Amino acid sequence: MRNEIDHLPSIQQGELDRVKQLLMGEFAEATARANQPWKKNGRILKVILFGSYARDDWVDEPENGYQSDYDLLIIVSHPDLTDIADYWYVAEDKILRDTAIARPVNIIVHTLQEVNQALSRGEYFWVDIARDGIVLYELPGSALATPQPLTAADAFEMASTYFQDWLAKVDSGIKLASFALQEGELKDAAFLLHQATERAYICYLLVRTLYFPRSHNIKFLRSLAEEQDLRLVEAFPRDHHRQRAWFNTINEAYVKARYSKHFEISEEALVWLGERTAHLLELVKVVCEEHIQKLERDVSRAKT
Repeated sequence: MRNEIDHLPSIQQGELDRVKQLLMGEFAEATARANQPWKKNGRILKVILFGSYARDDWVDEPENGYQSDYDLLIIVSHPDLTDIADYWYVAEDKILRDTAIARPVNIIVHTLQEVNQALSRGEYFWVDIARDGIVLYELPGSALATPQPLTAADAFEMASTYFQDWLAKVDSGIKLASFALQEGELKDAAFLLHQATERAYICYLLVRTLYFPRSHNIKFLRSLAEEQDLRLVEAFPRDHHRQRAWFNTINEAYVKARYSKHFEISEEALVWLGERTAHLLELVKVVCEEHIQKLERDVSRAKT
């Protein structure tokens, strides 16, 4: 695995260094206040850049609403340290507000055991990180396992099962959101549309990579999915500020639509978001079915 980011412009290199400093610093503060030995002695074992900035196919067009995110895998020493809400939300907030960091930053947090188990099963998402990722920080003795191949039959069975299970959940979410909108329950409709959108991206990610992150941030899920297949970009256009603002509002709906009396969204926005989520569902069907058909052909070839 590489450990240099000299393929990136100096601005991005500086931003990633700042991101790393904030993550490490806030984690150190959170664990220093702990009483439990496992928490007080908690360690970040690795910080790995993955995704488009690691592969060198990133996009930087903020004026058009298209800007690749920094995707970071943080590997920690204990399962309880993976809780985003307990250990990472302060760092995420500081990164979001830091004027020296111009690009969105997404993090996923796992233990070394979780990552190595996934690599031993040959799960695509983790195999890609092991192949393309760039180590920004690591402690000695935290090596990743050698990825093992996933059989064609297992890949086909897993992807097919995920597709059937999650497709039904997306369709259900869209129907429930439509009913809430008809009843004039705009906050409920917003929350349900968030859930339908989240499920659609989860469905695609599971079929394509056999993994989805523990996140309700649909901007993050969208970024991961669109990096796998650019056809999904069509679902939510970014050509106009209003469209981007509506998507940001539905992203906030997971919490604010349920708990904030100040959350507001217009019927016009909900109609547009409902239409785009339904279109996302159709795109997900197409790209998932294509991938599953490819996996089925792989199974047939393996038998010959």
